[in-house]
Amino acid sequence: MNQINPIKECNYRILAIHDVMDLLNGKWKVAIIACLCFEKMRYSELLRNVNGISGRMLSRDLKELEMNHLIVRKVLDTKPITVEYEITEYGSTLKNLTNVIAEWGLNHREKIKNNV
Repeated sequence: MNQINPIKECNYRILAIHDVMDLLNGKWKVAIIACLCFEKMRYSELLRNVNGISGRMLSRDLKELEMNHLIVRKVLDTKPITVEYEITEYGSTLKNLTNVIAEWGLNHREKIKNNV
């Protein structure tokens, strides 16, 4: 019978968690992904919906998310030119994660509010 070494399994999972945290580092990337999981958006819509983000930070995070194949930037043939951002199929695999984080955050907010 082949048993799993709990220490090795723990280290393996921690390494994977670090990979995810490096990819989604910062305050805004998860919020950007969460928005784009619901619908594609223009830059100005993201700036409005991701409360508190600066234009410079949004631009930087969008580039990094695109580099990691989580979102795609589409330039539409309109006048003036419109740019839309959309979650990729690969990026949409993070939708469950954003839902779990949001649910945990709502529960935590209630817990803290009720214990104060």
